Amino acid sequence: MQIIKSREELKRFILQHKKSKNTIGFAPTMGALHPGHISLYEVARTENDVVVSSIFVNPTQFNNPDDLEKYPRTLEKDLQTLETSGFVDAVYLPEIKDLYPNGAISRQYNFEGIEMEMEGASRPGHFDGVGTVVEELFRQVQPDNAYFGEKDFQQLAIIKKLTEITQLSVKIHGVPTARETDGVAMSSRNKRLTEHGRKTAEIIPDTLHKVQQWFGKLSIPEINQKVKEIFENEPEIRMEYFTIADEQTLRKVEIIQKDHQYRAFLVVVIGDVRLIDNMQLSHNL
Repeated sequence: MQIIKSREELKRFILQHKKSKNTIGFAPTMGALHPGHISLYEVARTENDVVVSSIFVNPTQFNNPDDLEKYPRTLEKDLQTLETSGFVDAVYLPEIKDLYPNGAISRQYNFEGIEMEMEGASRPGHFDGVGTVVEELFRQVQPDNAYFGEKDFQQLAIIKKLTEITQLSVKIHGVPTARETDGVAMSSRNKRLTEHGRKTAEIIPDTLHKVQQWFGKLSIPEINQKVKEIFENEPEIRMEYFTIADEQTLRKVEIIQKDHQYRAFLVVVIGDVRLIDNMQLSHNL
């Protein structure tokens, strides 16, 4: 596995593979890698000649400076994880100047409203930061295919919209959420939970599975009330929001319509750790 530490070195690597007409698969990360990240590269390996990773903690997508400061940085372990997986040919480790030559400032995008829903409502500017770093990485890596986990479903939708806006010729693939044996979505933030907090987190997938069972049988306001009651009885976990949204627009819905796809989104805080999850919903009309 080749470790690439500068934009110039990356340019030479990409040029070599473009000349050979090799297809490039890419999944950018912020490090603190877990098996969910590796699942992206496993899929990429089956669909591309060359697989590239990147590790860069992007400052412009953090609204809270403490969150940026606390974000786990485990570079040596991450490189070993990528090497051991056998799925990755090269990992790009850019510095700030490689991605933000004029300083760490976000571009501004019009994502047609999806940036204002859910995460966007509570984290203004977050998706401009995501879009800025992903656009720059796409321009430098020039992938044919890029892979993102469905755990960050809104981010996945933003990146699909980004490729439309920028007309970048990269195909975006969503990869199903990787979960622990107890159903908790794999996340770099899980490492910050206490042992008790980690056990408490099981309520997140448990609740989403209940919502799947209720969906189509109860009205959405009834489901919302049931979810609210679950968390009112859990003093050690605070629900930030629960939403049933249309998968295309990500807008909150109150009525189920035929021929639409829906997804339940849940965000909670345990201690000082914010966790997100979502699950697809189906119904019979």
